[in-house]
Parts: sequence; structure tokens; C-alpha cells
Amino acid sequence: MSRTEFVVATSLMLLGAFALGWFAYWLVNRFTRVTRAELGELEAMAQALHEAEELRDQAIAYIHDREAELHSQILQAEAELRAAMEGLREARREADDLRAALERARGRG
Repeated sequence: MSRTEFVVATSLMLLGAFALGWFAYWLVNRFTRVTRAELGELEAMAQALHEAEELRDQAIAYIHDREAELHSQILQAEAELRAAMEGLREARREADDLRAALERARGRG
């Protein structure tokens, strides 16, 4: 094989590789091309996702507000319970004092 034959053979192989690569690219591009219908569908999906994220954010905000409100109500109920327990303790103490005073009065009489 002479030098000229080798150059021609190499050139033909490179040309064939280039043509095969270009054809493969064309096929891949042809089958993976996004159509206008698919683009519209993707846009609709993006819009639906955006709306769902907004709803999620609103729900999270509502949950946080409701949780804060319920926590406040619990604290208020606990404060009222402490006040009621203190009042009950005071009433029992007063009732015990009155019983003791009544027993002393009966004992003298």
C-alpha cells in the first residue's frame, strides 16, 4: 500500500465516520425534538405546579397561624386553671378555718 492509497483510504474512512455521526445526530434530533403541543403541555404543567406550590405555601401559613392561636388558647386555659386552683385552695383554707372556728365555738358552749 503506497502513501497515496493510505491517505485516500484514511480520508474515505474519516468522511464515512463524519457522515455516520451526522446521520446519527440527525436521527436523535428528529426523534427528541419538542413539538408545540408538548411545549404547551409543559407550560400547563409548569402553571399547575406553580399553583400547587402557592396552595402549599398558603396551607403552611394557615397551619402556622392556627398552631399559634391554639398555643395561645392553651396558655390562656392553663392560666385560668391555675387561677381556679388557687381560688379552690383559698376556699378550702377558708372552709377549714370556719370549721375550726365552729368546733371551738361548740366546744365553749
